[in-house]
Amino acid sequence: MLKSNYTRPTEFLFVGFTDSLPLRLALFLVFFIVYALTLVGNVGLIVLTNIHSSLQTPMYYFLSNLSFLDISYSTAIAPKMLVNFLASRKIISFYGCALQMFFFACFADAECLVLAAMAYDRYAAICNPLLYPTLMSRRLCISLILLAYFSGGMTSLVHVSLTFRLPFCGSNVVNHFFCDIPPLLALSCADTHINELLLFILCGSIQTSTFVVIFVSYLCILMTVLSIKSSGGRSKTFSTCASHLLAVTLFYGTLLFMYLRPTTSYSPETDKVVAVFYTVVFPMFNPIIYSFRNKDVKNALKNLCGKKCIFK
Repeated sequence: MLKSNYTRPTEFLFVGFTDSLPLRLALFLVFFIVYALTLVGNVGLIVLTNIHSSLQTPMYYFLSNLSFLDISYSTAIAPKMLVNFLASRKIISFYGCALQMFFFACFADAECLVLAAMAYDRYAAICNPLLYPTLMSRRLCISLILLAYFSGGMTSLVHVSLTFRLPFCGSNVVNHFFCDIPPLLALSCADTHINELLLFILCGSIQTSTFVVIFVSYLCILMTVLSIKSSGGRSKTFSTCASHLLAVTLFYGTLLFMYLRPTTSYSPETDKVVAVFYTVVFPMFNPIIYSFRNKDVKNALKNLCGKKCIFK
């Protein structure tokens, strides 16, 4: 009976952040600057790691892919969000919503695996420096990146397929600023327990397994660092991991809060604020976190700027 009376919506209407035009214009300006800085910072980091010979190592290979993922999932959200700040009706088509969810979920899941690969790389460099070229071979690095994109794509495809097969026979108003899974499940008039279970299993398996790799890697690193007798040596060794630890804490903290809890605890206003950070703000901060505290990146940038000045 439900299926016979079900008419698929042609579009979804976002609630967004506010209906106040002055506040929407202010938010547009703020998020436009943040998105522009995200593009400039991450594209700059990708270019720098690919053209400078001293940065063509496994660590920076993973970092350039992390920057690409930050650009990708931020671009899946930010442009439409910016347009909606200026629009009288904040809408997205049915298929546009499906595509937005697919690309965001794909790149976000892939980022979890890339962060885990970066943690393993730091473990290999600090705990097994003599075996580092073997442990982090070019073939393994490429395989890990391909695995990240493949896993992200497959899990995202499952989520999108199951979510958009649900009947949305009530309202088409999404209390969010993009097509995320929890607010869309909340719109369905069907039983969503299977979707919630798969969301928990798939997201949980990716986030838990990658978190375990990161935790074990840093536990081994900590034991190695503590075995170093000089305090200067301990500080220098652990400082190389500080930026990655900060990025992991920010990224995993928000994802665990958003997706590993039942939809009954879904709070639209709170979730929108949290979502802003991991979709828009954190991608801007990653180049800052990894670059400004990294001597290799700063030296490569100085060399590049120096060569340009000489050429002129």
